[in-house]
Amino acid sequence: MWAKNVTGNFAHVIHGLKASHLTDVTLRRSKRMILDTLGVGLLGTRTDVFKKMIQYSKIYSSEASSAVWGHPDIRLPPLYATFVNGVAVHSMDFDDTWHPATHPSGAVLPALLAISDTLSAQRKISGLDLLLAFNIGVEVQGRLMNFSNEASDVPKRFHPPSIVGTLGSAAATAKLLGLDQFKSKEALAIAASYAGAPLANAATQTKPLHMGNAGRHGLEAAFLASSGLQANKRILDMESGFGAFYADYLPQPLPSLQSYSWLLDQQDVAIKSFPAHLGTHWMAEAALAVRKHLAKNRESLPSGRIETIVLKVPDTRYVNRPFPTSEHEARHSFQFVACTALLDGHVSVESFKQQNISRPEMSELLGKTRVEHSSDNQPSFKNLYCEVTIILKDGAMLTERCDTFYGHWRKPLSKGDLVKKFQSNAAAVVSPELAESIVEVVDNLEKLEDCGLLTSLLQGAESTNKLLKQSTRQI
Repeated sequence: MWAKNVTGNFAHVIHGLKASHLTDVTLRRSKRMILDTLGVGLLGTRTDVFKKMIQYSKIYSSEASSAVWGHPDIRLPPLYATFVNGVAVHSMDFDDTWHPATHPSGAVLPALLAISDTLSAQRKISGLDLLLAFNIGVEVQGRLMNFSNEASDVPKRFHPPSIVGTLGSAAATAKLLGLDQFKSKEALAIAASYAGAPLANAATQTKPLHMGNAGRHGLEAAFLASSGLQANKRILDMESGFGAFYADYLPQPLPSLQSYSWLLDQQDVAIKSFPAHLGTHWMAEAALAVRKHLAKNRESLPSGRIETIVLKVPDTRYVNRPFPTSEHEARHSFQFVACTALLDGHVSVESFKQQNISRPEMSELLGKTRVEHSSDNQPSFKNLYCEVTIILKDGAMLTERCDTFYGHWRKPLSKGDLVKKFQSNAAAVVSPELAESIVEVVDNLEKLEDCGLLTSLLQGAESTNKLLKQSTRQI
């Protein structure tokens, strides 16, 4: 009886999926996601918002504790280790993005690593255990978003990780904790009461908290379900349940366990090359292409020749910010990313520092920039485009368009470039030797006997040689 509705079906599949269901494609793609998430998370531990959340979370204590990435001297209760590490992952908007639009990894991975660390004294969590739970957490998010056409577009009301990420974390942690199908169902239902954060806090320091809270609340829901707390057993079936978040929500059962097909097999994620909203990556490539008509290689942009810059973009209001004043606003500004690419010939982590946002030449170029919307340019990461037209003072017009940027799932980063991104991000926190060891561990994650090694490496512990020897033995 319990599996004859969508909520029961989800719980049945979460409980029933095994490592043998994982495909080669799912394993390969999920390991790429994990490596990228760890890298942006390590870099994020140096941000101002992360430091504020560490200070806040230190007021909590418990007998159980978990590692904080990049901080060998700090351990927190697992809920708050999940929270701060999740905040770090999304603190710079540098984490992966999926279609329908959400950031799938950051809500799941910190919670799973916190559990594996906490449980290490009782039982070892293997790399394969982690991969299975991670993929279940990602899968639940994707399935829930595919139940709504509204979710296919860039969001307008809610930040998606705060909704589907919370339930993804609950599903993943329920799996890793070994909850049965009945308690897995309760975990999903409890998590739904934690879900939701308004998009109005995008482009502020509070947006990364959506990710940290998604992971923390999903884990808390699993803990509460394991303690016997009960909730609505049809939460995914009801308009007043999960349907409250999407007007056109139409839930469907998951595929049969006998022939399960993963969404990640069908739909890869996008991995960013600089820390900003995904839509701006189309803009950066279009702007860099048009810049080549005015300045070669490292030549300065002859901005004095420019009369007007026209950006054709989808109508996505929270990424339309003509004059951003903070790093978080700049990360959500088509205009800023376009002008940065034109002025500097690249967009990078450094681009969003305050001195680059407030420089006079940036203000001058932003003042020449306007946006236009076309009816064929829909706000969907699947098919949007960005076009940049520069009108010179002599009347000449230069135009370039980007339909698919490098890093999009249609044009994925090479393994070499993904590793370079990770190493560059991790260099701010851990030694090159530790960074290389993390790459090796993740690359062979399905062979790892104990995820405790990975959490030790992520802390940035000084006992590098010992950890490297452990890494070699385990994989």
